[in-house]
Amino acid sequence: MTLHAWWLFVVAVFLLCGTPGPNMLHVMTRSIAFGARRSVAAMAGCLTALVIVLAASAAGVSALLAAWPRVFDALRYAGVAYLIFLGIKAWHGAGSPIDLGGDTLPESWSARRLFRGGFAIGISNPKLLLFAAAFLPQFVDRASPQAPQFAILVVTFAVVESFWYGVYAAGGRTLARSLTRPVLRRAFDRVTGAIFVGFGLALLRVRT
Repeated sequence: MTLHAWWLFVVAVFLLCGTPGPNMLHVMTRSIAFGARRSVAAMAGCLTALVIVLAASAAGVSALLAAWPRVFDALRYAGVAYLIFLGIKAWHGAGSPIDLGGDTLPESWSARRLFRGGFAIGISNPKLLLFAAAFLPQFVDRASPQAPQFAILVVTFAVVESFWYGVYAAGGRTLARSLTRPVLRRAFDRVTGAIFVGFGLALLRVRT
């Protein structure tokens, strides 16, 4: 691809990734609960899922989902259920205390558990497969070998996504200091829960 095309991709992805979505919301809530540094495992889980989805899309899995709509629907309903589950959990857990200190996770949480949660969020959205299938090829020079170009696009997407994870995590930690008051924390958790449910309901509208 040309350098111009790559820069256009960087700008488009920068704006896209900065838009609040399930991954960014999850990273922010993990940072609020456990701190930016301790939520790195959640970021790693989200990013791993993202890279897998983008690579699978580049490899043609999205074409398979388009050809087999029942497979897509199964993944879509699983994603809807998981996002709604997270929303209900956040709503009912509203007002739980925030840990502002220490460098270790609570005993009930582990880095592996945070990674799994982030991975589940990232992998539960089959819409990303179809989006990547329509978006990535726009920046690829079809007259040149495509595999290296797709690899560059996926790596670029992952780097930009990681940058925004850091921004949302830092913002979440700053916000956490304002949420030590139970009333404000309860309101934030309920808004977060409603947003997760909204993401899940929006996913129901996705069609192949």
